[in-house]
Amino acid sequence: MKNLFITGLNGRTGKYFLEELNNNVHDYNLYASVRRNVNFPNNVKKVNVDLYNFDEVLHTTKNMDVIFHIAGIKKSINVVKAAIKNNVNWVILVHTTGIYSKYKSASKEYIEIEEEIKKVTLGKEIKITIIRPTMIFGSLDDNNMCVFIKMVDKLKLFPIVNGAKYFLQPIHQKDLGKAYFQLLMNEEKTKGKNYDLSGEKPIELIEILNIIAYNLNRKPIFFSIPFFIAYSGALILYYLTFSEIDIREKVQRLVEPRAYSHKEASIDFGFNPNSFDFWIKDEVKNYINSKGK
Repeated sequence: MKNLFITGLNGRTGKYFLEELNNNVHDYNLYASVRRNVNFPNNVKKVNVDLYNFDEVLHTTKNMDVIFHIAGIKKSINVVKAAIKNNVNWVILVHTTGIYSKYKSASKEYIEIEEEIKKVTLGKEIKITIIRPTMIFGSLDDNNMCVFIKMVDKLKLFPIVNGAKYFLQPIHQKDLGKAYFQLLMNEEKTKGKNYDLSGEKPIELIEILNIIAYNLNRKPIFFSIPFFIAYSGALILYYLTFSEIDIREKVQRLVEPRAYSHKEASIDFGFNPNSFDFWIKDEVKNYINSKGK
């Protein structure tokens, strides 16, 4: 049996990864990093470790064969450096498609982290696989679809920029958890490769909003604001507050397409996510139920 160390197993996607691990046969002893009291099945050994503390990570990852790091891109450097010192064979890192953004505040740090990983692993035997999910949704604290759900529910007049006619490709957290398992089980094909993981197909934001409105039984009036007006408002706010409030790039990203193909993942490990329509019904239902509490 190989030793598998997983970070972020108690998170939104991690819990579905654990579900897959427990429902399927595999050849791993499971170890999970924790920073608070979390209930895991008896087959998972909990390890209390601060992933920002290199010495703790180094100590924890001794005798591990594979590390699956879900708990944040900013901790990846410590994980990779410790893995190199401990001769870990394979490290899988969950990062983000935000690295592709043309706006610096959204991508600069991600690019720098992945460049450093390339440098520290150059010439080493360790294999690195990077997973880059798109916009993740599926729970009432996802900060993505849930934000849209609340806005559609509460706003009768709903402002959108440039008609919201740009494509997104959000991925549900359960599809992502399943993808983690599929990737892990196809080591020969996935080891050392990178994958973008997205929803079933690209979908325009205006269509997303209309689907949410239908499931909420709401009929908001969507009215379009030209980008130059929205950006001018952000610019004025920036100067009026003496640069204290800067939402300029947030407005720019409102019209930045964020749809990425998952074709390679489908070919290499059978990734086949469900449709946005299929999943959003559950999140809207959970939102409605939460209001009744």
